Amino acid sequence: MSVFRNVVFIAAIAGLLSGLILAAMQSFATVPLILQAEVYEEAGGGHDHGSAHNMPGMEMSAPATAEAAAPAEEEAWEPANGAERTGFTVLANIVTGIGFALVLVAVSEFAGGVANWRQGVFWGLAGFAVFTLAPGLGLPPELPAMPAADLAGRQVWWIGTAVATAAGLGLIAFRSSLAFSLLGLALIVVPHVIGAPQPESHETPIPENLHHQFVVAVTVTNLIFWVVLGALVGIVRGRFTGTAKSLRDSFA
Repeated sequence: MSVFRNVVFIAAIAGLLSGLILAAMQSFATVPLILQAEVYEEAGGGHDHGSAHNMPGMEMSAPATAEAAAPAEEEAWEPANGAERTGFTVLANIVTGIGFALVLVAVSEFAGGVANWRQGVFWGLAGFAVFTLAPGLGLPPELPAMPAADLAGRQVWWIGTAVATAAGLGLIAFRSSLAFSLLGLALIVVPHVIGAPQPESHETPIPENLHHQFVVAVTVTNLIFWVVLGALVGIVRGRFTGTAKSLRDSFA
């Protein structure tokens, strides 16, 4: 139980701080682009987000129109613009940060733990590759009013890609064998050979340059988030474990 407590404690501190940093970056880098996209969405009469996927810190608007003869459907709740929306975004980023920190700390402990902030940076880069870079190659971040394939299919592909990439990186990093390295490389490549589900049409009122800016902004902010998260895990773990080699021996 003490090991579990230690993992949760480190993840809570590192995830809280990195989540706040991510929220601050998003307020300058991605939120203004989302607001611009919502203007195009409203000008186009709304867009059906029934199959769109929501990413942490990215809000999708509900359909704006319905058939005139049909009764109006109740719109899904969403936070109001301003302080309420900002508050929910910050909260979502903190929860996301703690969740990813739990994964990072738990997995790294099986490999001997993160000894310092330098090792933490490398673990953070691995997390970025698994959860942002690899899935983003097939399913780039989307803005409101952009078409998307079926949600269930995209979720299955995203999860499969993340798991395959993590397993592949693990085989390459922790198995000193050419055969394991080739197997790891194959696991990383296979999801992209299969391909991510795509929408029937790519028509969208969103300008291409706006989407490009958004993809770059999301990628850069997530890269910084993961590097900071990994470094914080190394710092917090080293701070509270002292000379202990593992979490099992610490927090006496």
